[in-house]
Amino acid sequence: MRELSVPASFSVGEHDNVAAAVFEHERKDPDCVIYQRLVDGVWTDVTCAAAAAQIRSAAQGLIARGVAPGDRVAIFSPTRYEWAILDLAILSVGALTVPIYETSSAEQVRWVLTDSGAVLLFAESDVHTALAAELADDLPDLREVLTIDGSGPKALDTLTEAGAGVDPAEVTARMAALRSDDPATLIYTSGTTGRPKGCQLTHSNLLHEIRGAKAAVPTLLNKGQRLLVFLPLAHVLARAIALAAFHTKVTVGFTSDIKNLVPMLSVFKPTIVVSVPRVFEKVYNTAEQNAANDGKGKIFAIAAQTAIEWSQAQEGKGPGLLLRLRHALFDRLVYGKLRAALGGDCHASISGGAPLGARLCHFYRGVGLTIYEGYGLTETSAAITVNQIGALKVGTVGKLIPGNSLRIAEDGELMVRGGVVFSGYWHNEQATADAISDGWFHTGDLGAVDDDGFLKIVGRKKEIIVTAGGKNVAPAVLEDQLRAHPLISQAMAVGDGQPFIGALITIDPEAFEGWKQRNGKDSGASVGDLTGDPDLRSEVDVAVKQANTAVSHAEQIRKFRILPVDFTEDTGELTPTLKVKRNVVAEKFAGEIEAIYKKD
Repeated sequence: MRELSVPASFSVGEHDNVAAAVFEHERKDPDCVIYQRLVDGVWTDVTCAAAAAQIRSAAQGLIARGVAPGDRVAIFSPTRYEWAILDLAILSVGALTVPIYETSSAEQVRWVLTDSGAVLLFAESDVHTALAAELADDLPDLREVLTIDGSGPKALDTLTEAGAGVDPAEVTARMAALRSDDPATLIYTSGTTGRPKGCQLTHSNLLHEIRGAKAAVPTLLNKGQRLLVFLPLAHVLARAIALAAFHTKVTVGFTSDIKNLVPMLSVFKPTIVVSVPRVFEKVYNTAEQNAANDGKGKIFAIAAQTAIEWSQAQEGKGPGLLLRLRHALFDRLVYGKLRAALGGDCHASISGGAPLGARLCHFYRGVGLTIYEGYGLTETSAAITVNQIGALKVGTVGKLIPGNSLRIAEDGELMVRGGVVFSGYWHNEQATADAISDGWFHTGDLGAVDDDGFLKIVGRKKEIIVTAGGKNVAPAVLEDQLRAHPLISQAMAVGDGQPFIGALITIDPEAFEGWKQRNGKDSGASVGDLTGDPDLRSEVDVAVKQANTAVSHAEQIRKFRILPVDFTEDTGELTPTLKVKRNVVAEKFAGEIEAIYKKD
C-alpha cells in the first residue's frame, strides 16, 4: 500500500472563515478591482469597497428575512455576478449556501430543497421562480423565493431594502461568531446513479482549498491576473477557484453565455481560464474542422504535431534547432490565432472534472497555453492534487496540494484525507460510513503514483468492465482517446461479461455538417440516416484503431455502433458536469449493445 503526505505550508485558524476576506479587502485595498460585471454589454469595474458594501447590504437583508446561523439558503441559477455576491453574503451571516444547477428538473430541485431543508431560495429568472412555486406545497421549510433577474423586484434590491434597518454590527457579530469548522455549504453531487447526496463542506475545507491552490500555483492566483468563470458555480471546481481568486485579488468576471464565449473572451481578455476537458476538446476539434473546411487540414495537422513535439521536448533536453524553427513558423501562422481567440493574454488554464489526455495537454502547452490538470471531487472541496508551477508532468493530475495525504489501496483504489476532505454527507450516516474509514475517504477512483509523487487516474472502480475472459478493462482510457477525434462527441465502452470490448459512439453535431460537405453527402441527412454509411464508419474506425493503440490487445475495441443521437444533459445521458450516466445509456441503447454481440 503506497502512501504520500505533503505538509501544509499555511495554517487555518479556529476563527478563520471564507467571508472574512470581503471586509479585509475593503479595509486594506478598497480601490482594487475585484470583479468586472457586464452592464448593458460593457465590462464594468467593481472595486473591493463596492463589492463589500453590496455583500454587507445583502447580508443585512438576509438577517432581516430571518436567516439564522446554520440555515440553508439555496441558489438556483446559472453562473452570474449576483451568484458570487449572494454566496458571500450567505456565508457572512453563518448560513450555508446550497447550489442548484439551473438545468435541474423539477424533481431534482424538489429533492435538494427538501433534503437540505432550505429556508430561502434565490431563483435566477421568472421561469426558475415559477418552477419553485409549483413545488411550494411540498416544501414546508421554504419560507420565500426571491428572483435574481426577473420581471419583478430584483433579489439584491429586495435584500438591500429589507436590511436597511439592520445594524451593520449584526453582520460583524455573525462573522465573529463563525468558526472554521462550521459548515459553509451543502453541494449535492450530481451522481451518475441514485439520488444526489448532500456533501457538507466547512469553512476550513474551503480555506484549505483556497490557500492550497495559492501555494500550488502562486503566479496564476495573484493581483493583476484576470479570470473569466463560465463553468456552473453550482460545480465545486468553478466555485472553489472563484473564491480562491477573490481571496488573492484576481479580477473575476462571470458568464453563462457559452454560445458567445469566444467573442466574450476577446473582450474580457483573461490571463487564466478554468474549464473541464470537454471544452478544451471542443476548441481543438472546432479549430481542426475549420481548417479542414478551409482546405488547410494538412497544415493544421502538421502545426498540431509540431506543438505536441515541442511540448514533449520540454520534458527532455529541450527542442532542437529544426523543431524550434518549425514551432516559430507555426506560432505566427496558427498558434497566435488560437491564442487570439482566447483574448490574446491567456497563458494558462486549470482543468479538472475528468481526464484531458496527454496529447491535448501537449498540444495546448505547445501553442502557449499551459494546462495545469488536477484531480478532485466535491468531497475534496475541488482539487486535492494539481500540476504545479515548476512541477508539471503531462499525463498526470499532478502532486498533492499541501496539507493532504493519499493512499493507494491493494486493489488500486485511491484514498485521501486532509484539510480539503469533507467529514460526511448531510443526514446520511450510512453513506458517510461507506465512504470514510479510519479517516480515509474512498474516492472510488483507481490511481497510481510514480516515483516523483505524481498521481495518475486509471479509471473508476465501479466502471471497470470485466469481460467473459476475466480481463479487467478501465473504459476511461479508450473513451478519452475517442473523444479527442473531431467527429466524435461521446463514447462509451461496453463489454461486461461479453467476449470482447465494444463501444457506443455519438457524432458531434457541429463537426457533422462540415464532414457531410467534404464527403459529398446530402446536406439534409441526419446522423441517423448515415449510421451505416461506409465513409462515416471508416472515419470512426480510424479513431477506434488510434484509441486501441493505448491499451493491450485484450482491452481493444473490436466492434462499435454509431448512435443516431448525441448524449445530452436534456435527454438524461449526461450529468451537469458532462459525465456519461452509464446505466442510463446502457438501458436506453440496450438494443444497440445487443447488436454489437450478435453473431454475424
